[in-house]
This record gives sequence, structure tokens and C-alpha cells, in this order.
Amino acid sequence: MNPILRRNLLRIPAGAFVAVGLLSGCGSSLTSEAVDLAGLSDRTLTLSQSDVDIFEGVDEPGAHRVTVTFSQAVEGDRCTELREGVTATFNGQPMALERGGVDGTAGRDVCVPTRAYYDFDPNVWVREPMEDARIVLQDGTHTITLVMKNGKAKRLFSFQGPGAEDRLTRGQEYSFRWLPEGEVPSRAAATLLREGGSATATIPTEQEEAVVRFTLLPTTPVAAHLLTLSATAPGEVLECTGVATCEATVFHSEERVVNVQ
Repeated sequence: MNPILRRNLLRIPAGAFVAVGLLSGCGSSLTSEAVDLAGLSDRTLTLSQSDVDIFEGVDEPGAHRVTVTFSQAVEGDRCTELREGVTATFNGQPMALERGGVDGTAGRDVCVPTRAYYDFDPNVWVREPMEDARIVLQDGTHTITLVMKNGKAKRLFSFQGPGAEDRLTRGQEYSFRWLPEGEVPSRAAATLLREGGSATATIPTEQEEAVVRFTLLPTTPVAAHLLTLSATAPGEVLECTGVATCEATVFHSEERVVNVQ
């Protein structure tokens, strides 16, 4: 297969990955203010799930990750760093915790938010039943809980037809359904990259609830292509305690090789 189809990183919209998380620049004299977990009780806690499936290759760090990030302090001159002793879990499993604070390695002080993340195995999740995602952070002073409906579930685009999903005909309409059922993503995107080519072509899409449709243009070259589907869906927060507010979103994209005829 042409190496162009063996990419290790999907081109996705900026911000879809939550692995970096530098939120705001600060003055050069900024210092970290150590706080207990209770000191973050006035913040917004945002859950972001990244579920990026590539056709072939090794996943980039953060490709399949659930991250919760605390908003910055309202006062622009404050940069808080969580004290040691806090634990974070995803459905009882330990999460990696980054305490935040001032980072001056880039030549100027940057205020890094407090966050925790959990890397999941998509091959395991796709075989297991859906569950709500329960994230708990706690120390000796405070407990924070965020529960997202069906947060432990593999997202998919299920081919609805017509014909075979690996052979597409020019001028034919095709449809894919976002799964799990009950979620409705925002406007989905579809692109094609021809084998041996270097330019990605955007396919106009239509959407009805969770079903995405597109018609393969008659001018599409007859060849093997890499089809990429992507969308973001809002997450339903079932429980939010210990912070001011909670939010949740899920980003999913997947690549598949199709033969255009």
C-alpha cells in the first residue's frame, strides 16, 4: 500500500485533542498559588473525550483519552497549583493527575490548568457494554464528582449502505450512523485522500439527527482512497458535585480505505 495511507496521525481540527491544555499566558513574574482541592470548588470542570481511530499505524498520545480540566481562576493574576495528596479515578481506575501551576520552560511564564486524564483501549471498549463515566477527585478537604451518561462507550460511524462499505460508486449517496444510539453529533465532516495524492478533498455532507449522508462526486478519481469521518457530540452530565459547573464533549473520527469505482 502506498505510504500516504500509512499515516500515524489524523489531521483533526485544532483543539480536538486535549493532551496539551495550555490555556493562558501570564506575566513573567507570575508565581503558583498552592491550593487544596476545595480551592477549586468555584471552577468549571470540563470532560473531553478524544476517540481517534486511524486506519494503520501507532496511535499518537491522547488519541483515545478522557480528560477533565479545571477552568482558570477568575482573577487573571492568579495561577493555582493543586497540592499533593489528590487522587483521581475513572470508574475506579486511577487517572494521571497534572497539578497545574506556572510553567516557564517556553521562555515566559504560562499558567497551566489542573487536569487529570485516562487513556482507554478502544479494542476493549468496543467489546464491553456501555457504562456511565464516573470521575472522582478527592483529598482530605473535598470531593468532586462528574458523571457523564454513556461516557464509557466506543464511538463509531456505522455504514448504512447501500452496497459494500469498502466499495463506493461515483454519483451514489451513502449514509453512516453515529453510535451509540441516543447521541446526536454536531455537523459531521467527511474527506477523501486518494492513494498517492497529497491533497485532501472535502465531501459535502447532509445530516439528519445521528445519520450523516453524502453523495460521491462524479469527478472523484477511480482509485483507492482514505475516507475520514469526524464529528463532535455534546455529553450529557448526570451528576456534578464539588464544583460550580460541569461540561462534557466527545470528539470521534475514523479512517477507512475505500475503492472508488
